[in-house]
Amino acid sequence: MTETVTLTSAIDGFDFTAAHAAPQGERKGGIVVVQEIFGLDQYVHADVARWSALGFEVLAPSIFDRAAPGFVAEHDPKGFQTGVAHVGAVGIDAMLSDIQACIDDLAPRGPVFAVGYCLGGSLVWLAAGKLKGLAAGAAYYGSMIAANAELPLNAPVIVHLGRKDGHIPADEVKAKLAADHPETPVHIYENSGHGFNNDGRPDSDLDDAKLARRRSLALFQAHGAG
Repeated sequence: MTETVTLTSAIDGFDFTAAHAAPQGERKGGIVVVQEIFGLDQYVHADVARWSALGFEVLAPSIFDRAAPGFVAEHDPKGFQTGVAHVGAVGIDAMLSDIQACIDDLAPRGPVFAVGYCLGGSLVWLAAGKLKGLAAGAAYYGSMIAANAELPLNAPVIVHLGRKDGHIPADEVKAKLAADHPETPVHIYENSGHGFNNDGRPDSDLDDAKLARRRSLALFQAHGAG
């Protein structure tokens, strides 16, 4: 069962909301699920439910609350443009601060991991380098990863990319990370495009999505998940 909770960001004392789900069965750790540019939509809530079912306590921060509390948009050009405007209005530092608040909330109860998609994938990569308390992260199709490939990491990250992604050149990202972070696994999924973790979307291949989830879980288990 998912509920809405309120947390406070250290950067400016801002109170933001987050979707929260308790672990089902024995608790294996905490996970911060970081949204795409479209807000806490049905796909984010589905992901929260998936990780909860695997035994993780989950927080999914609503990282655009400073600009538009509770923002959710359709996956269409208008929704994308509005989301881009919110990124500019809120700023990367504030969004990372919200993620840090989620990590700090979960950390007293065990190891904390992060998984993010699109904008969230970029933020997970940045969080692994800039924030404290992450045990590991899974970054999906983040457009800012290559530009920040030289960032030293405080936690291991796995990167998932779609071969058919028209927004992100998968081979270029993989080559850049191989040069700067050869220890980082980078997987390219041949049947999938951007947003392939969103089951039922046109660019989503269910087998690819399931494989990526298994690989992310394996990384988390290797770094402290019960």
